[in-house]
Amino acid sequence: MSSSAETSFLDNVNLAFDRAAGALNLADGLAQQIRTCNAICEVKFGVELRGGYEVFTGWRATHSEHALPVKGGIRYATFADQQEVEALAALMTYKCAIVNVPYGGSKGALKIDPKKYSEDELEHITRRFAQELDKRGFIGPGLNVPAPDMGTGQEMMAWIADEYQKLHPTDINARGCVTGKPVHFGGIKGRTEATGRGVQYGLREFFRHPDDLKAAGIDGTLEGKTVIMQGLGNVGYHAAKFLQEEDGAKITAILERDGAIVNDDGLDVEAVAAHKAETGGVKDFPEAQYFEDGTAVLEKDCDILIPAAMEGVIHRENAPRIQTKVIAEAANGPVTFDADKILRGKGVTIIPDAFLNAGGVTVSYFEWLKNLSHVRFGRLDRRYEEAQGQAIIDVLEETLGKPVKGAARDSLMEGPSELTLVRSGLDDTMREAYGEIRELHASNDKIEDLRTAAFGLAIKKIADIYESMYL
Repeated sequence: MSSSAETSFLDNVNLAFDRAAGALNLADGLAQQIRTCNAICEVKFGVELRGGYEVFTGWRATHSEHALPVKGGIRYATFADQQEVEALAALMTYKCAIVNVPYGGSKGALKIDPKKYSEDELEHITRRFAQELDKRGFIGPGLNVPAPDMGTGQEMMAWIADEYQKLHPTDINARGCVTGKPVHFGGIKGRTEATGRGVQYGLREFFRHPDDLKAAGIDGTLEGKTVIMQGLGNVGYHAAKFLQEEDGAKITAILERDGAIVNDDGLDVEAVAAHKAETGGVKDFPEAQYFEDGTAVLEKDCDILIPAAMEGVIHRENAPRIQTKVIAEAANGPVTFDADKILRGKGVTIIPDAFLNAGGVTVSYFEWLKNLSHVRFGRLDRRYEEAQGQAIIDVLEETLGKPVKGAARDSLMEGPSELTLVRSGLDDTMREAYGEIRELHASNDKIEDLRTAAFGLAIKKIADIYESMYL
């Protein structure tokens, strides 16, 4: 973690914002309007547990209401505090603007170690938290829409949605009060792996631009590129899995809480994940060298370093020793502001979190649309597309005088499923957003890096909305 003398997570976000805003021509006071957290709610509530009562503290921040509803996850963590929630809410505002998702930013947290409670106890606590948020107007399908984050998941989102439905029995859109739900409870296929999939799509798009690769001192494609993955949770696991299995990247090191494992010939991500699930960590994984001090492995030479867990893991103390060409920020705020300056001075390209890990909120947006429309994606057009495919095959067979067989036929005959549509939408979103970031980067001489370009893009879009609102 970063040293105590370094700037805080919230300061890191605000400093990056200020750097980008300074490169733009904004009306007086508009940058401050965009930067300011509009509202934050702290709740303390008692829950009857184990023959007594326990008091919990939680937060929900609404950073910007330039667009409604506001959007952002809820995390369960012992280290959660108000400042972290505000920083994450601000990042959500900028993230949604960058990827053209019409939400404002929000975030929530409960100060709790979820591993210390049974499933029934967690359900009781989560439902009480939902009640507190509802009483204060910090949840609702048209107002504020949480999602899973660190320490939470699909089941907890289902509990929140069910509790909200009980509190608002006549709201036909009640299940849209949260996203990241199980598919059978109003969720959407592809949401669980969405953030990791977005990291993959974002990196693919980066590798489509020779000028960007040249600036990073890298060339070719993702195939064969060495990757160090810090964190094998939901995001890190899926990003590593997809990059390895679909793009041919070589995962040479994986860092977890109990240390790190290294194999320069490549690690089997699925096997490591299975070992972690069985033992609780990466120690004793066969065919790999184990390092108890996992943070030192961040400094190992590689093509791409993907921090996918906590904020502040790359800071001014270890930044000078980082040996990578590209840092792909799959986590929120993994590189401090001080480290960012050091790394850019070394020529390291940083693909920023506000763009790269936006896959989760993008697919959450698709889920929310599904909840409001009350129809599964693909239901209305899948068979129609199959019929169109069959018509094409008939024409081809008549023209060629022989049957069309194999993968080509299968591809034409397969109408889009919900999952294929979600993946298509996410891929398109990441491509479009990266293109807009590059365009601003190229057109503004004051913008020197992708993070500043991404923040600048968000600020420009939000500023346009505010200026229209105040006409």
